[in-house]
Amino acid sequence: MTVTAGALEEIAANCCFDGWQRRYRHYSATLRCEMVFAVYLPPQAELGTVPALYWLSGLTCSDENFVHKGGAQRLAAELGVAIIAPDTSPRGAQVPGDPEGAWDFGHGAGFYLNATQQPWAENYRMHDYVVWELPALLEELLPIDARRGISGHSMGGHGALICALRNPGRYRSLSAFAPISHALDSPWGQKAFAAYLGEDRASWKEWDACELIARGGERLPLLVDQGAADGFLVAQLQPEKLRQACAAAGHPLRLRVHPGYDHSYYFIASFIDDHLRHHALALLAP
Repeated sequence: MTVTAGALEEIAANCCFDGWQRRYRHYSATLRCEMVFAVYLPPQAELGTVPALYWLSGLTCSDENFVHKGGAQRLAAELGVAIIAPDTSPRGAQVPGDPEGAWDFGHGAGFYLNATQQPWAENYRMHDYVVWELPALLEELLPIDARRGISGHSMGGHGALICALRNPGRYRSLSAFAPISHALDSPWGQKAFAAYLGEDRASWKEWDACELIARGGERLPLLVDQGAADGFLVAQLQPEKLRQACAAAGHPLRLRVHPGYDHSYYFIASFIDDHLRHHALALLAP
């Protein structure tokens, strides 16, 4: 496939289940830096456009973690669904990065929000990048159309929830693995929100899944998988608060808690097929 010169720079391409796992670099006007992302194009993309599942990864990850460890390509090829994996944060020498010792903040920890505080506000606008800029680019230049689903893991699960909940009609389907369900009450979320958004906790509610569910709007059926042996379950992830918010608001939720499973990609790979089929029901519907 030929791509518009200068818009996307292909940096890797691997044939996979008769489709192509590709990696691209481009300049993001939203984030004001170069970004790298991965795309799996199923074999059906050789004949026409296909729908896309956007996958948002978690803290410390890049676009490559899910591509290498998630095991999603085989069924995506069968279903005819593209998978798009953006990076988790803006990166580069010109972008404010990790404060000393802060693995859960900065590069790799963008939280898929639009920062309002300095020095983060200029670059840390991952919400607008994921929801608007990246899809517009790919739907113009690749055989991907506007049938969109979104999913993710941990911080990326939080990102999937807020991207869909803040933008009714933008996505056809939604799911998450071990999401940070109530970031307002999570140490990870509180740390990121205070730095990126400032100390006014009222502004944080715009980026909290439970708060957004309570406000109503679109009610996309939500599939969430959680490992019962996840070390972050109680303090950081709090799926019961998501269950309570959905029950109070009448939001359709299928929350599955799996004994023995932790927070790792072994957990994700074990249940990714269920999520792909969940999305395909909506993405491939007439």
